[in-house]
Amino acid sequence: MDRTVVALDVGTTKICTLVAEVGPPPENALRIVGVGTVPAKGIRKGVVVNVAEVTTAITESIQRAERTSGYEIASAYVGLAGAHVSAMNSRGVVAISRGDRGIRPVDVERALEAARAIDMPHNREILHIIPRDFTVDGDSGVRDPLGMQAYRLEVEAHIVTGSTPSIRNLVKCVQNAGIYIDALVLEPLASGETALTDIEREMGVALVDIGGGTTDIAIFIEGSIWHTVVLPTGGEQITNDVAVGLRTPFSMAEEIKIKYGHALPDTLMPEEMVKVSTFGEDGQQQVPRRFLAEIIEARAEEMLEMVQKEIKRSGYDGLLPAGVVLCGGTAELPGIRDLAREVINLPARIGQPQNLRGLVDTLQSPAFATSVGLLEWGIRHDLPAPVHQPSSGQLKVPGWLKPFLPG
Repeated sequence: MDRTVVALDVGTTKICTLVAEVGPPPENALRIVGVGTVPAKGIRKGVVVNVAEVTTAITESIQRAERTSGYEIASAYVGLAGAHVSAMNSRGVVAISRGDRGIRPVDVERALEAARAIDMPHNREILHIIPRDFTVDGDSGVRDPLGMQAYRLEVEAHIVTGSTPSIRNLVKCVQNAGIYIDALVLEPLASGETALTDIEREMGVALVDIGGGTTDIAIFIEGSIWHTVVLPTGGEQITNDVAVGLRTPFSMAEEIKIKYGHALPDTLMPEEMVKVSTFGEDGQQQVPRRFLAEIIEARAEEMLEMVQKEIKRSGYDGLLPAGVVLCGGTAELPGIRDLAREVINLPARIGQPQNLRGLVDTLQSPAFATSVGLLEWGIRHDLPAPVHQPSSGQLKVPGWLKPFLPG
């Protein structure tokens, strides 16, 4: 039987559980055998605000994935986002006891632990420690130092932290649903696993995952993550503007946005009309589709301007020849790629999962980049025990990979 891996994407608008069978290495081909997607409840801007509602939604999503896959799910890789997430870069330095032996995994781990020694408030904790670059005896630009002979090893690490209460609330909801957590994974890192190509990562690219409640940004240069940030804005803000502008309920505004929305009003015919259910006695009205697009364009442009400012603030805006890759549900909005290219002034494309097999009818969409990316993350960093077997809940990872996972 193939190995199995499970992803649990707890988003602002949807909760998605995926079960995949993994083929033999080195291909590790994914075959999706279970899908469970339900509307999210009790989450605002990526943060749990109602434990009971989130637990219920997670349980329903898990049960649906179990029914379609035939597996009993015991553990999963869980995505995490929210404006409470922040990141910094830190340097760790260690001495190698003797220069006549090669650098071992334990030396890499010691260097990453040295980088981990940062001042941090008591209400925050480390999610990821990811090596960006190694320096061996003063020679920088080393990708993999294992086996190299040296007296001194330095690492430049990217450290992602989050609010302890927010993290623990999410963990509580998952555990209340009877699921052990193999690892908490920052969602833009997961999305990058499936939405980006190796060439884009090497050349320099910004992944922009526009979800329902947050916009997650991850900048990759020279194959490594250099900058991450989560902005407290997303597709729900666009829907809210449509609801206010058209005087229609939020649920109807979301339906209209998905069915008729466009980010470039100038590309639409002036005479094209949209029927809208409204508040009040009349009940319905006809509005120009171009007017709807003008509402959407104003908010989408504002969001993309925030992305541009964050990219400039990072200082890496001149190092992104591969441009911007958009994913997340809002990336499905017609015209948003061209608007992003215009506002951010970089090449832009839509990123979505590729080379999937199995139950993939609904998954080959930018809205599921995080969900599929969590599976890819699980394969790349380690595979949990098969989902049909009880799990101890402990992370089963090689020693030198432990710093990559939540601490």
